[in-house]
Amino acid sequence: MSALAGAAALALAGCAPTGYDQNNGDQVEVANQAAAAGEATPTPDASEGAEDTAEEPTKEVAAEDLTTKLTAKKLPRMGTVVVDQDGFTLYRFDKDTVDPAASNCVDKCAKVWPPAFTEDGKPDLVGIDDEKLGVITRPDGTKQLTLGDWALYRYIGDTKPGQWKGQGVGGTWFVVAPDGKRNLTCLPSVTPKAVEPPADDDSKDGGEDSESGYSY
Repeated sequence: MSALAGAAALALAGCAPTGYDQNNGDQVEVANQAAAAGEATPTPDASEGAEDTAEEPTKEVAAEDLTTKLTAKKLPRMGTVVVDQDGFTLYRFDKDTVDPAASNCVDKCAKVWPPAFTEDGKPDLVGIDDEKLGVITRPDGTKQLTLGDWALYRYIGDTKPGQWKGQGVGGTWFVVAPDGKRNLTCLPSVTPKAVEPPADDDSKDGGEDSESGYSY
């Protein structure tokens, strides 16, 4: 183990949000991975996890599902993060792309990681540079906010404001910093798995959505 990776593992061991179960995940060290990866932009297959929805009508987003405010807020142990108007921590996904900016989290993935939807791309900003803010069009025609060209998401595993249980999930989901980079201040010592998507009528009946799969 390199000196850098060793130091990162030592510093980050056991660092997890209150109530987080470190045993609920694959026994893979996230600290070493994060220290080695730095901020290199991933180059995934843009088609991964996505479906051709060009002919589908644009999905309407309920007003309560819109993200109307982004705030840079300091949380215990995690440092400065980005929260929405309800105080929930926002995340970014390493399987998304930034050139061009696009989301690869659809279907079941988007049920676990709800996108930060917007109508006008002009949320209230507190402590965030508006030059870092952007908007992308998702496959279903809805609009999603970005920071530093990275799409923003909430996590349904966070059940109250200020939690960040999605940190390090699958080795691809990370709390986002106000500049759009990954906040790696605090990482679990093992790679956690995401919570299961909420059940719906289609999945209960073995419909199309139950076959769509969800890549963490």
